[in-house]
Amino acid sequence: MLKTTKEEIKVIAFDLDGTLTQHKTPLQEENRRLLDELGRQYSLLMVGAGQSLRIFHQMGNYPIDIIGNYGMQFCRFDAESGKLKTIYDEQIPCDRESVSQRISVLREKEGFTVFSGESVEFHTSGCVTYPLLGTTANLSDKLAFDPDRSKRRAIYEEVRDAFPEFTVFIGGSSSFDFAPSPYDKYYALDRYCRENGFSHRNVIYCGDDYGIGGNDEAVFRSDFSFICVNDFTKIGEILKESLSKS
Repeated sequence: MLKTTKEEIKVIAFDLDGTLTQHKTPLQEENRRLLDELGRQYSLLMVGAGQSLRIFHQMGNYPIDIIGNYGMQFCRFDAESGKLKTIYDEQIPCDRESVSQRISVLREKEGFTVFSGESVEFHTSGCVTYPLLGTTANLSDKLAFDPDRSKRRAIYEEVRDAFPEFTVFIGGSSSFDFAPSPYDKYYALDRYCRENGFSHRNVIYCGDDYGIGGNDEAVFRSDFSFICVNDFTKIGEILKESLSKS
């Protein structure tokens, strides 16, 4: 939903997986051309859950500024070198023992005591992954586990409430992702605006994961204009229709 006029729009921000690409797949040529077209009129920005460099490589090193790790990381594209230049890369250590203990309690309570690999994955940023099937589960098992997210939505509030020092998301195909509070995509976009002289009305955001526990939900429920992308292959049509109505 657009909450601004076309004349006010200066930045178009994107989620990647499910919005511009299929999950964990390269940026297709059609959507690469779409970004080229949009970039002639607007500033473009990626807002991701993962690390900026991983997003950059998944996009085939597309020249775009990238917010990573829910706003803990920001990299600008340097046209001269063709590489990303890190502006900030923040890390917040977590209490690993406490997190591990609470995940063990949740596994017992929720029935996820059988898993492959480690019970929890800690990232250098301070983000945490709670993989219900374990860190080394087979991809096929993960994809078949909870395709409509109903299993994780049923326990989302319980997991969220157990980790008040984190923002909790339903992540991937079979996990929960934790980012140190207050980091989330709304926080990231708001900070980007404040540090680059934009108002919220200057930005529209395109995302697919806007349901309960989704990593785009905070932006969807905010004052930023949000374009719902339910099919990444049609994002060009969806964007053009939305912009024509603004």
